[in-house]
Amino acid sequence: MNFDEHIDRRNTHSAKWDMMELLYGVSPNDGLSMWVADMDFRPPKTVQDKLAELLDHGVYGYFGDDGPYLDAIQWWMKHRHGWEVPRDGVFTTHGLVNGTAMCVDTFTAPGDGIVLFTPVYYAFAKVIHANNREVIELPLANNNGRYEMDFAAYDAVLPAHARMIVLCSPHNPGGRIWSRTELEQVAAFAKRHDLILVSDEIHHDLTFGVKHTPMALIEGISDRLIMMTASTKTFNIAGSHTGNVIIEDPDLRAQFSQRMQGLGLSPNAFGMHMATAAYSPEGAKWVDELVHYLDENHKIFNAGINAIPGVKTMELESTYLAWVDFSGTGMPLVDVIERVQKQAKIAANHGPTYGSGGENFLRFNIGTTRKNIERAVANMQAAFSDLQ
Repeated sequence: MNFDEHIDRRNTHSAKWDMMELLYGVSPNDGLSMWVADMDFRPPKTVQDKLAELLDHGVYGYFGDDGPYLDAIQWWMKHRHGWEVPRDGVFTTHGLVNGTAMCVDTFTAPGDGIVLFTPVYYAFAKVIHANNREVIELPLANNNGRYEMDFAAYDAVLPAHARMIVLCSPHNPGGRIWSRTELEQVAAFAKRHDLILVSDEIHHDLTFGVKHTPMALIEGISDRLIMMTASTKTFNIAGSHTGNVIIEDPDLRAQFSQRMQGLGLSPNAFGMHMATAAYSPEGAKWVDELVHYLDENHKIFNAGINAIPGVKTMELESTYLAWVDFSGTGMPLVDVIERVQKQAKIAANHGPTYGSGGENFLRFNIGTTRKNIERAVANMQAAFSDLQ
C-alpha cells in the first residue's frame, strides 16, 4: 500500500475537508485538515474488491446470513487480541457513537449520572446530554505528559446517582493504552459503585509497541461489561457507520436486544460486507503496514512540534491523534488557535470540547501523508517562530 499517495478529498462530501472552512475558517485550497478522526488513505484492496463485486452485481438489497461476518469478527479478535468473542453477544450498530447512545438509553434512566474520565472523546458527553443524563467528569491526572487515574480521589467524589462508566480504551485524545493493572482498577471501581461499564475500544488495532488488553479479558467484570469495537477506525471506513456492541452477560444482552428491536435498528449491508472483508489475513497485513507508517508520522510530528518552546505532545501509544499541550507558551488558548488556524492554516480540534483537562490542548490528526505531516510541522514552527 502506498500511503504516500495524495488523494484529493475536496468536493467529495468529506466532513474532514469540505467542512473545515465553515468550522475552522481554514480554506481547503491552501490549508491542512487535521481534525475529525478519519484518515486520508484508501482501505485495503480486499475491501475495495468487495465493493467492486457488489457494484458489479448491481442489486443492493437487505443483508442476510451474517455467519461469515461473525466468523470474521471472531477470527480477528482471537488472532489480534487473544479474545474469544461470544457469537451470540454481537450486536451491530450504526457506528460506536450510536452504540454509546444505545447503551446510555438501554441501561440508564433520565437524570442518571454517566462517568467520563476527562479529557475524553467529545461525542460521549454529547450523546449523554442529548439523552437527558448527567455527565460526571472524573479528571485524569496529567503526570509529566502521561494520563493516569486516581481512584482514591474518584471514590471520594462519586455522586450517588452514578449508574455507568464510559471508558475510552485506548484513550482518545491522549493516546494512552491502559495497563492490565489500570483496567483491573477500573473494573473494581465499577463493582464497588455498582456501575455498568461500557468500554469503547475502537482504536485497539492501532498501537505502537505497547500491548492493548481488551477489558473483556479482565476477570470478574462480565456481569456488568459492555464491549464496543469496530473495523471503521482501523481500516479507514468510518463512513460505513458500522460498529459492534458485544455483550457476554445474558441479562444485559436481552435488555440490549429488546431495545434494538424496539427502535427497529438493522445493519447497513455495505458496512457488513466491508467489515467482513477487512477482518482477514489481507486486512491484517495492511494494518501492520499502516501502523508502521503512522508510527513514523507521529515521530516526525512529535520531534517538530516539541522543538517549539513551550509546546509538548503526549507520547502516542495508540491512535493517529496527537494531543498537544500549549500551556508552556503562556498564551491563552484563543491566541494559540488564532495562530494555528490563521497562520499555520491547520484545522485541529479544540481541547476544551474534550472536558476538564483539555483547556490548553489541541488535537491533530496525523493519519495523512508524510508530505502533509512535514508541511504541518513547518507551518507550525513558522506560526510560532517568535518563541524560538
